[in-house]
Amino acid sequence: MILIVLAIVFFVTSIKQINEYERGIKFRFGKYHSIMNPGWNIVLPVIESFSKVDIRTKAVDVPEQEAITKDNVSVKINAVLYYKIFDASKAILAVEHFNYAVSQLAQTTMRNTVGSVSLDELLSERDKISTTICKVVDDATDPWGIKVENVELKDISLPEEMKRVIARVAEAEREKQAVITKAHGEVEASENLKKAASNLSSVPGALHLRTLETINDLSSDQSNTVIFALPIEVLKALEGFSKKDK
Repeated sequence: MILIVLAIVFFVTSIKQINEYERGIKFRFGKYHSIMNPGWNIVLPVIESFSKVDIRTKAVDVPEQEAITKDNVSVKINAVLYYKIFDASKAILAVEHFNYAVSQLAQTTMRNTVGSVSLDELLSERDKISTTICKVVDDATDPWGIKVENVELKDISLPEEMKRVIARVAEAEREKQAVITKAHGEVEASENLKKAASNLSSVPGALHLRTLETINDLSSDQSNTVIFALPIEVLKALEGFSKKDK
């Protein structure tokens, strides 16, 4: 009876459950033996042991790092890295504390990558830089049985002085665009005035009619004081009348 009870206890204590999102690494006499799949597995007491590995995608918050860009601008940058384990045995056997190792590798890679680009590239090509960091870290973690799925740069902090410089550059660029736009408008206006003057001068009496129309518009407001310049055609006509009178 005692032997039966001991056998039952031995059997029960030997059953180890592995969940669907986990894999188990079994060791026998301290040596790697096999992968334990989801479900109930037998692990013999004393002679065997095991470790569980979560194979779900993990998000690692890469702490803020201070780095210097290629054009010697000091920036602070942080990121988030997504990875999952595709070979549980390598994650246990090939590296100690793989979570910590991945985080440290990501920090070093991020600083090195930022140091190889200029500030303008860092601000305008985030996706490209994120892809570069992801590829470097993924290649380095392959021997650990880890697949890096994505890296996203979160925040890029600039010194206050550099922020003011960028703001001044942006303001100067806006002023430049405003001047260019105004110049284009003046060119178009001058072209339209040129066409209007050409049309008025080519049709007899057109300029006089336009002048009368302008006077009519001004006369609607009695508060206006109008200084009227007579067209050259009118002056020539008056000059002709004066000669006839003589």
